[in-house]
Amino acid sequence: MSDPTGAVVRFVLDGRPVEAPDDGGSLLDALRESLGVRSVKDGCAPQGQCGCCTVLVDGAPRVACVTPLRRIADRTVTTVDGLDPARRDRWAAALCATGGSQCGFCTPGIVLRLDAEAAGERPDPERALLAHLCRCTGWTTILEAYALVTDPSVDPAVLLAGRDLGAAARRAAIEGAGPQQVGLDVPLGRAPFAEDTAPADATVAMRAADGTWVTAATPHAARRLAGVVPGRHGTLEAVPPLAVPPVDAPVTLRTSWVDPAYLEPDASWCEPGGVPASPVAAGGAFGGKTASPLPEIARGLAAEVGRPVRARWSREDVVRLGPKRPPVAASVDPVGRTAHVAVVRTPGVVDRIRAGFGAVPGVEGWDVEVTEVDVPGPPTSTALRTAGWAEGVVLASSAVDVGPITVRTPQGAEATVEVHGDGTIEVVVRCGDPLDEVVVRSYAIGAAHMALSWVTSEALAVGADGVPLGLTVRSAGVVRAVDMPTVRVVVEVGTGEPLPVSDAVFAAVAAAVWRHQGRPECWPTGRPVR
Repeated sequence: MSDPTGAVVRFVLDGRPVEAPDDGGSLLDALRESLGVRSVKDGCAPQGQCGCCTVLVDGAPRVACVTPLRRIADRTVTTVDGLDPARRDRWAAALCATGGSQCGFCTPGIVLRLDAEAAGERPDPERALLAHLCRCTGWTTILEAYALVTDPSVDPAVLLAGRDLGAAARRAAIEGAGPQQVGLDVPLGRAPFAEDTAPADATVAMRAADGTWVTAATPHAARRLAGVVPGRHGTLEAVPPLAVPPVDAPVTLRTSWVDPAYLEPDASWCEPGGVPASPVAAGGAFGGKTASPLPEIARGLAAEVGRPVRARWSREDVVRLGPKRPPVAASVDPVGRTAHVAVVRTPGVVDRIRAGFGAVPGVEGWDVEVTEVDVPGPPTSTALRTAGWAEGVVLASSAVDVGPITVRTPQGAEATVEVHGDGTIEVVVRCGDPLDEVVVRSYAIGAAHMALSWVTSEALAVGADGVPLGLTVRSAGVVRAVDMPTVRVVVEVGTGEPLPVSDAVFAAVAAAVWRHQGRPECWPTGRPVR
């Protein structure tokens, strides 16, 4: 029973009685801050939209960030740490065996929901995943892991026998362009995410609406001081910001503002006089955190208050302030190999676009004119996944009317992609020594999912003042599990130096999907392929 003053809430957590102070915060706040359960992740709190904080309350999945702690009094809460050990190990082995966990930020919540789904009368894992967002894996390998877990004739641990997980981690780091781990702990949320490694008593810093930083003992208290308001989806339609260059050409393209939609919000922590924790300690964030200001903010605040500080962006901060890929508008003549491209002004983007035009073997020799344009909008960066380069690839691919589309990276890796009539995406990759084919396949499927989303469904509404208006994580428009087509990947084993290939897959899938849909002018097209 809860304390008569309402100051303490008692409940059962993972089989043991616990109590947590009730300051009006959420179950997520209590689990992570008061009780030190770091497997429950904060991807969007308090939006309740990403599913990363999913727990079981009396056996039913619930999103912890929008569940008031006081409603949990005298109830039973189960996190992934409290699952039956044999069942938990089975999930970890299955996700590791299929490549269904890359950074591992979303999988603890997914494991709990799918485990509960499997126990139901009519399990439907694809529908269950509507409550979740996974940016890395493209859903396919997660559903394959579900199939392994629910098949009593299969021991997922046997599938890991003989695999070199060290080599797998090296391939993951090559593809993710940042530190990555591969192992049984990762699907259970135990990778070293920036906030998870902070001292338990570190002061929490959050950004207020006026750009100043406030500090408090807990995220809930810091949110109140900062006046953080949960983001809304917004009603303004997202439209491409640039006009097509006024050149008569048979192929035109206009892309929209899109958000990288990485799930772990920017965060860092630092002790006074120390070295700040990296925001990409457990994943590359698709280049979105390359220039994150959070480490220096944490360093400065730690020096100011004289104690460890963990600085964190809210999801709303990530959407407003995080870098986006620069939108383009283009007129292209595939026969004459001429292209006129307008792009939102971004350092380095002109060279990236030109390089992309040379990445489709057999259709080189383009005459490309690129003009940078100043428009109100969020910050842009070429550090984001293939920004500029993939746009050049897509436009150059307009000269390939039939057959598969091949893309070659500057390092020499290749991806060949074709979209079939039923929407199946066929991918062949050549990346030197694959090191671990499971990881190569997983990253290729993830890249295909991101490319498909970019072409068909992703867009960010931006106001006339250049400020993003769709501030929820769902506003990004990421393709859901129920809408994901079949992706078949063939890894051609080579013996040369291991080369990153998922960026080539991303560009080739975007080009192939665009062609499959008839090369409509505006992205997102709003047309599924499945």
